[in-house]
Amino acid sequence: MKKVLMKGNEAIGEGAIRAGCRHFFGYPITPQSELPHYLAKRMPEVGGVFLQAESEVSAINMVYGAAGAGVRVLTSSSSPGLSLMQEGISYLVGAELPCVIVNVMRGGPGLGNIAPAQSDYFQSTKGGGHGDYKLITLAPASVQEIIDLMAKAFDLSDHYRTPVMILGDGILGQMMEPVELDKVQEVKQAEKSWAASGMRGRSTPNIINSLYIVPEDCEELNKRLFAKYHEISQKEKMWEEYRLEDAEVVLAAFGTSARICKSAADKARAKGIKAGVIRPITLWPFPSEVFQRAAKSARCFLTVEMSMGQMVEDVRLAVNGAKPVHFYGRSGGMVPMVNDILAQIEKLASGGEQ
Repeated sequence: MKKVLMKGNEAIGEGAIRAGCRHFFGYPITPQSELPHYLAKRMPEVGGVFLQAESEVSAINMVYGAAGAGVRVLTSSSSPGLSLMQEGISYLVGAELPCVIVNVMRGGPGLGNIAPAQSDYFQSTKGGGHGDYKLITLAPASVQEIIDLMAKAFDLSDHYRTPVMILGDGILGQMMEPVELDKVQEVKQAEKSWAASGMRGRSTPNIINSLYIVPEDCEELNKRLFAKYHEISQKEKMWEEYRLEDAEVVLAAFGTSARICKSAADKARAKGIKAGVIRPITLWPFPSEVFQRAAKSARCFLTVEMSMGQMVEDVRLAVNGAKPVHFYGRSGGMVPMVNDILAQIEKLASGGEQ
């Protein structure tokens, strides 16, 4: 199959179009600005709608309107922009509206910088906005996987009527890699009889709402959401295992950090140290089972992140004290290097502590 060279941010846009998305609302912010640039050209070509909003707050509320009408809709931003969208995301969750939200993270907090980081893990996986809720969060590690996961993201969002987050970092958004683009397939989208898109012969209108004044009604919504989250956590976990079968030192990392960890594991193996990698693809729901299985034979775990340590908390919960869980991270846009991770592996393999 023919391969083409694509930048990660552009692949997000192309993947969305191939998934049947025809509506994009967003506001430019680096390091993801190539995505709206790409869709500004491509959406008109496929009969879609591209609209640059006046702010991130406006963009996410346009997403609310489009999602309420039952169409596949996408928005994207980067860390501070996602912070501005949090109220709208919470509203989308409360109204049970499907959409896909892309966060190409930058260094932070505050305005931070446009260098790659992974410090929005908590913001993405723990909800981020007000109220009890969670977001399905997918973390691709290559440009090809971006293309592949976009359709999955829209399908999950429609099926469970919930926003889905695609979480990447500046490296993933900016890197160029060869990708295989399948021939455009007919997209079979879910029936949305709940959408506010006209009466269509019904005697009563569909109402999209997240306001529940009566406490009993609001609690019922929360229970329904958490029943949905329980089903998602049972059915939708994804991860990748790399040289894990006999690993004594198990690295845990997502996105770009996982790619670096694979190289570190290879170098460790060359030195006779049995190292392997677990890469969660769904950051929520978190694939706890593979960590529990690995803990039966591993001596210890090392979580590697481009943050001060966020996913490490979920790894520790998953391992549940069965084996030590250590952490190594760089932040502020600094990237962990292969030899730095290798040094951590060697220290742990020799019985030393960080």
